[in-house]
Amino acid sequence: MKKILIISDSAVGNHFIQRIIQTYTSENIYYVVQIKKKEYEDFNPTRFKFYEFDPTSLYKISNLLKMEFVQVFIAMDSLADVENTIKNIRTIKKQLRIIVLNRWKMENEDSNVVLINSNEILASRLLDYLPNVPVIAQNVGMGEGEIMEVLVPFGSSFVYRHIGVIEQKNWRIVAIYRNRKLIMPSRRRMIQPNDLLLLVGEPEVLKSVYKAIKRELGQFPEPFGSNIYLYIDMDLVNHFTIQELVRRAVFAHKQFKHNLIIKIVNPSNIEIVEFIKEYCTDNVVVNVKYDDIDVATSFHNDIKYYHIGLVIVSKDMFADYTMRNTLYEAHVPVLKISDRSFSSVKEAALILSDNRDLEKISSTIFDISEQMGFNIEIYNYLNEHQDAKEQVIEHYYNLSSIFSKSIKVNKESENPLRRLKQKDNFIHILPFTQKLTSRRFYSLFSTDNEKLYHKLDDYHQIFIPVQL
Repeated sequence: MKKILIISDSAVGNHFIQRIIQTYTSENIYYVVQIKKKEYEDFNPTRFKFYEFDPTSLYKISNLLKMEFVQVFIAMDSLADVENTIKNIRTIKKQLRIIVLNRWKMENEDSNVVLINSNEILASRLLDYLPNVPVIAQNVGMGEGEIMEVLVPFGSSFVYRHIGVIEQKNWRIVAIYRNRKLIMPSRRRMIQPNDLLLLVGEPEVLKSVYKAIKRELGQFPEPFGSNIYLYIDMDLVNHFTIQELVRRAVFAHKQFKHNLIIKIVNPSNIEIVEFIKEYCTDNVVVNVKYDDIDVATSFHNDIKYYHIGLVIVSKDMFADYTMRNTLYEAHVPVLKISDRSFSSVKEAALILSDNRDLEKISSTIFDISEQMGFNIEIYNYLNEHQDAKEQVIEHYYNLSSIFSKSIKVNKESENPLRRLKQKDNFIHILPFTQKLTSRRFYSLFSTDNEKLYHKLDDYHQIFIPVQL
């Protein structure tokens, strides 16, 4: 049995003792010192020993400290009493661990003295009741936010998603609480409105996950970032198309209502640079790169510095193998603008595959469609396996009910790529996975519609990362 000493002279100390009596009495023996004895009910006399004396008296406490204690808890109303009690204990026991209720911003350099700030604990507990603030486990693990509790709102992007299709990198959903009952998560389990999710992971990652769960329509490009980035490499872009590229990017920027940063690298045409600079306003920043810093390094630095959530490039730039890999490594959505009109696009086209990646990015697709005024059309190629596709279609119908946005599912007996190439104008939205970074030559004999994305190169396309 481990001996624990409790020195109490406060209401908090008395409450602490009562809680121990009610809950934690089986493994330890508790020695309780009080200046004025208080009566407790239902305590086990074999586990609790009560003493009535002043612990600031070295003579009196020294007799008790002849026993071997593993810990001392101090909860007293007077700062002077606390300091003198600690001094007395240290006179006799140099290394004994002391836990102190700190109500006065005390400081102590002794590594074996733990100061528990009561004001911080109370403020933290009150903070847990604020809406739209994550509840973080304070006394479990490191207490730095690696365990988090999140309530899923009705309009959340996570509602009616299967856990198995949620990309969980450096974090996990470890429990679901529904109607005050614990439900263990599984890959086929579907998240419902008002579910309480228990998350475990890296604190910084969980902050992003929290934002993603709480995110509703109208916030894109969040949670990827807060600004839009038009990237123009004048060594890769057809100079005759740059002016239209800029106009279409500005149109998209106005629809999403976020700041636009226009970055020009390898500036080789002064007239075009001057034309772009005319778009400078409070919400549009033009940045021309004249230095010799590596282009990829400069790009990734800008993504972090400007907190970019959407990158806009021309189809010439996306066709470049090196540039495409650089874009993929940034893990932000990419809007590839073609030579067609952008303002006349009214339809977002999705081609189903059997990997269910479209379910992972569904909330972002609905958000983009809502802000840009796109209708959503899903193309289902019937000659391929249908089990996974049916689950994705069910998920999209559920989201369409939540967000009051209709969708249309087209059942195709021929490859949807051929059907879409006959249409006048649309925007193709697809997951941005690593298989899109390979050289186009290797996809010529593939039957994977995602690898054949370049067959629709003449149309606008949005590539959305499947990771948060």
